[in-house]
Amino acid sequence: MAKAAADDIKRVTQELGGKSANIILDDAPNFAKAVAGGVAGCFGNSGQSCNAPTRMLVPQSRMDEAIEAARAAAAKASAGDPKAETTRLGPVVSETQFNKIQGLIERGIAEGAELVVGGPGRPQGLDKGYYVQPTVFARVDNDMTIAREEIFGPVLSIIGYEDDADAVRIANDTDYGLSGYVSGEASHAQQIARQLRTGNVHINGAGPDFSAPFGGYKKSGNGREWGVEGFEEFLETKAMMGAA
Repeated sequence: MAKAAADDIKRVTQELGGKSANIILDDAPNFAKAVAGGVAGCFGNSGQSCNAPTRMLVPQSRMDEAIEAARAAAAKASAGDPKAETTRLGPVVSETQFNKIQGLIERGIAEGAELVVGGPGRPQGLDKGYYVQPTVFARVDNDMTIAREEIFGPVLSIIGYEDDADAVRIANDTDYGLSGYVSGEASHAQQIARQLRTGNVHINGAGPDFSAPFGGYKKSGNGREWGVEGFEEFLETKAMMGAA
């Protein structure tokens, strides 16, 4: 789009996706609840959300605890007919996307990530449709493909960190910068949030705010939607000097 607009110098606002980090601090008021919320956030809309928290960062010392909480949360993500009341996970948008997700899940296994739940293929009981198993990987290295590429499906990567500085380093070590998430004691979480190179940060489960600007850093795009900044994208600034 940017190349197509370049000849006429058209202004283009681009929202280009993300690989958002969800940092769960050791002092999160309810660690298991924060993990479960992160799983639900990743799986929402069958994982087809540009700002989905697809990289969950947890203290290395609490990795086992995070895995069990994520396993329990993923078990509640039942896939099936979107019209059924019990369904929490519908199909992804197309065969092309389905095949891409399957390939990335297989890549995660091949690169040595620990498969906690899910995996390749359709969920049990579904033999047709573009349904993806809700999948959680743990002990993921941030250099693995599943931690680098936007999968755009219900696939979560859990990554361990040593301390706050390590968590911030891992979170910012990405080509993207659309959104971020931090759970922890309020002042601590705010301190970490200020260090994230991303256009949005949600602290302790805060939802979207349409009065705040939405948009990304780096390869997540340019410009902003929502808020005053969203209106400003449609305006030109004029400066007038002198009135003698």
